Amino acid sequence: MSTKDSSAETGSAGGSGNKASGQPERESGKTEAAETKAGRGRYSEMQSAVRFPIHLPISVKSKSGESRSETQNISANGVLFQVVDSDMPVGSMIDFTISLPAAIVGAEADVRLDCKGRVVRNFEESGRHGVGVVIDEYRFDRR
Repeated sequence: MSTKDSSAETGSAGGSGNKASGQPERESGKTEAAETKAGRGRYSEMQSAVRFPIHLPISVKSKSGESRSETQNISANGVLFQVVDSDMPVGSMIDFTISLPAAIVGAEADVRLDCKGRVVRNFEESGRHGVGVVIDEYRFDRR
């Protein structure tokens, strides 16, 4: 039987969140094009974050169901992992949990990192499917 730590830490990553409205409605395609270009710039910044080749258990929930895998690398902005089911198109939202082993984090029990994110990369390489996800929200859950 496990209980959740009532002082679970939460956060937001990747610079996403609610944007203040207050802006007039778009009247030209130029504004949209500029925002799209700026969005690509942010993705490049996210990609440039230092990646750590850490292999940790990950449980992924998407529209196609739930699966278990292992992370390939993790950065401050996201995670890359392999999947059996490649039905996670770019732009789709997923929930996932990364298990941080107790011995590594200096705890008595494993720590769960519960995340919400968006698929930003989906590829096939050597017969394996990989998915890159930006972390939009996260929460540490100490059992």
